[in-house]
Amino acid sequence: MAHPYEAKTALGRIVNEFEETAIALILGLMTIITFINVVLRYGFNTGLIWGLEAVTFLFAWLVLFGVSYAVKVTAHLGVDAVINLFSPSKRRVIALVAATICIIYAALVLKGAWDYWAPFAGLDATTGRWFPTGFADSRDQAWYEVVDMPMPDWLRFIEPIMNEGEAYEKLPRFIPYAILPIGIALLLFRFIQAGLRLIRGEATSLIVSHEAEDDVRDVQHMNAGN
Repeated sequence: MAHPYEAKTALGRIVNEFEETAIALILGLMTIITFINVVLRYGFNTGLIWGLEAVTFLFAWLVLFGVSYAVKVTAHLGVDAVINLFSPSKRRVIALVAATICIIYAALVLKGAWDYWAPFAGLDATTGRWFPTGFADSRDQAWYEVVDMPMPDWLRFIEPIMNEGEAYEKLPRFIPYAILPIGIALLLFRFIQAGLRLIRGEATSLIVSHEAEDDVRDVQHMNAGN
């Protein structure tokens, strides 16, 4: 079953605080916006025009933060019926191979996430088919906006930087899309952490093992205590 996580380094603590604070804020914002929209719609026959789009973006942020969080606490589900046929030493090798594949996968996705997001932020995408080998001139798309969410006044300081002084009517896309490189970078960080735990012998798997059996055992212990 999932395990509690305790950061052991300064970097780990910083990343952990950022990740858990972001998840809490996103859940809170989604709840507040949805609640306000329901009250306005059914009580006053109106609503927040931008509410649905905002909640959609927040949900995307929550999913990508949640993917890395689940790696951190080993909450991802997996099937270990075949793996358990091997000896503990061989299972450890298999787990290390799986961790290596996951790290490579996350690195590939991170390149793709950066290359997609960078033009929206006025930055250059990377060159190279699989891994970045440099940067190539990319068409500046920093003026692209979302559909409904208005541009808040406290963010207008970015207009001279990102939009050549032109005012944004709606929120620029590079802000909600930033979760792509951020979320995948967190995922890569968590896979590297998981791989190091396997190497040091602090863990035996990347996934939840025997979750159903653990849940049944917990219920049995609760019933025995009563």
